[in-house]
Amino acid sequence: MTDSPVTLITGGGSGIGAAVARRLLDAGQRVAVTGRGEERLRGFAKELGEPEGLVTVPGNAAEYDDVRSAVDTVLTAFGRLDTVVANAGFATHDSVAEGDPAGWTEMVLTNVLGPALLIRASIDALKETRGRIVLVGSVAGFVPTPGNLYGATKWAVTGLAENARREVTEWGVGVTLVAPGRVETPFWDSYGSLPPGHLLTADQIAESIVWAMRQPAGVDVNTVVVRPVGQPN
Repeated sequence: MTDSPVTLITGGGSGIGAAVARRLLDAGQRVAVTGRGEERLRGFAKELGEPEGLVTVPGNAAEYDDVRSAVDTVLTAFGRLDTVVANAGFATHDSVAEGDPAGWTEMVLTNVLGPALLIRASIDALKETRGRIVLVGSVAGFVPTPGNLYGATKWAVTGLAENARREVTEWGVGVTLVAPGRVETPFWDSYGSLPPGHLLTADQIAESIVWAMRQPAGVDVNTVVVRPVGQPN
């Protein structure tokens, strides 16, 4: 266990982040998950039986002090950091012409600034392990839809992934953007209902993320777009 890889996942208490954490723990890896809901994190750890290889760290992915503290906590607990997964994010499910601007600032900060802060806070540790940065984007970051500000934040994540790759690849650090289509997760809670049609599961997206993480040394899978069959956009 002391030599097993270590992954830090933001927004890891539910949905895709939690599914990734479960898969990695089942494989004998060590995992830290962050989230703003301390009670949700405690519940997640309890659900898994509070395994020795799991650390939960309450904090806001859009606050650098919180992100830096999470990285420090991981290094203190486990002594290394091999992968970070920038998973924290949400949508206000409204449009730029008719939506409520009150929720936009938090969405933009979490979805765009959050991944950048995670990269900045973790890069020194990742250089040492020649590790990997995984950014969870969206197909909305490739396909424009009318008035979709959430989609604009994911376009920013798409660009951030390539910008980061061009900087960190010389240090032996890989960067993977995983862009899911429609997934059945708590993402849709504020929407009021699930969208129509077939949806992927969080476990299916987690499988794609873990697959990218398990590539042989020297292999850098950069962009993985995963849609359910039947999703046209």
